[in-house]
Amino acid sequence: MAGTRLREAKLLFKAGEYSGAYYLAGYSIECALKACFAKGVKRFDFPDKSRVQKIFTHKLPELAELANLKTELAAEKQLNRKFESSWSEVCKWSEERRYSVSTRAEADAILDAITRRKDGVLPWIKRHW
Repeated sequence: MAGTRLREAKLLFKAGEYSGAYYLAGYSIECALKACFAKGVKRFDFPDKSRVQKIFTHKLPELAELANLKTELAAEKQLNRKFESSWSEVCKWSEERRYSVSTRAEADAILDAITRRKDGVLPWIKRHW
């Protein structure tokens, strides 16, 4: 789903639909973090119910923690200032943006922060799923 949301966001951006592009771009990161969480749940396991219930959030920093990426995230931000900037940009996103108008610059900024090969958030998350 992360890849699908990102492809949709890029298509919307190219079509000049910047609000939709921004909104779906953020969801690509949410889906990626939830995939990392899911990877940590082994088949036939019964995960802790309170932890599972917490995954129904849209807050990216909380999702990173639930995906057990807090330590790795802190280390990467410390080592790579460009990644830290990308993470900060992505964390501006909220599901509430569905009610907002986003500019071309905002959509471009989040897409860049997500997709940059060396310093992008999605390539970093993919290394952990």
